[in-house]
Amino acid sequence: MRSLPDLLARRGPIIMGILNVTPDSFSDGGDYPSLEVALEHIRAMVLDGAEIIDIGGESTRPPGSAYGSGASAVSVQQEFERVIPIIEAIRRTDPTTLISIDTQKSEIASAAIATGADIINDVSAGSTDDRMFGVAAKLGVPIILMHGHGSFFKKARIEDYAYGDVAGEVCSYLTKRIEVARKSGIETVLADPGIGFAKTYEDNLRLLRDHDGLKSLQVPLVLGVSRKSTIGRAIGEKVPPKERVIGSVAAACYGYEHGAKIIRTHDVRETREALSVIQAIISV
Repeated sequence: MRSLPDLLARRGPIIMGILNVTPDSFSDGGDYPSLEVALEHIRAMVLDGAEIIDIGGESTRPPGSAYGSGASAVSVQQEFERVIPIIEAIRRTDPTTLISIDTQKSEIASAAIATGADIINDVSAGSTDDRMFGVAAKLGVPIILMHGHGSFFKKARIEDYAYGDVAGEVCSYLTKRIEVARKSGIETVLADPGIGFAKTYEDNLRLLRDHDGLKSLQVPLVLGVSRKSTIGRAIGEKVPPKERVIGSVAAACYGYEHGAKIIRTHDVRETREALSVIQAIISV
């Protein structure tokens, strides 16, 4: 079976397909109401080129005036019931595709890994649940740490966050969280700058523009820009999430050319095709 370190050692980008089994995610909330529908979508993403499937059972849609109301927190039991049956079902027929569990709860992470998941993707960088790093270390699995000011259920407005140097401050925060993760015994640590989380439109653009600077973290970089409001605003305020595909692919390609290794996306085929062209050009 493949492992994340094996994929990371390979030249070229890695596509992470998104599956949110939530009623309130900003783009695909409620799109996969049954196990069968979710599995059909996963199979399609794998055929389209996803090598990792990122499964989330709790929306992190941010609060703030530009976004409407934020997502609601869910209980451990609710999240368990949303994600564990899907992981079990994937592993019954597909032993090779890597599965990432998108959660801030150590109980969910532990159950997901026991069921067959391979990676923990913690959008709070281990700050919401202080047991998360211990779980990842004990189970010997990689962890993705994202910048986002911890829990997203505090209902602070996006406009309340202010940065002098957004890329520098994101790097500083992630450097500290990476150090804590490594001291906890986690061998494979990845970082995500958290586009769209606790950042204004201009902050997100600056963070993308200065993405090269994140290489100083010296860990593989994950980039998730897919269908986010920054993309929508750049191409037109009233463009709904599912019509932001071309803009999302453009941002993903820019990020890849400036250091991102894993591209997290709703639109796997389009993203893979664009990145394949870039790879062909730079590989000649």
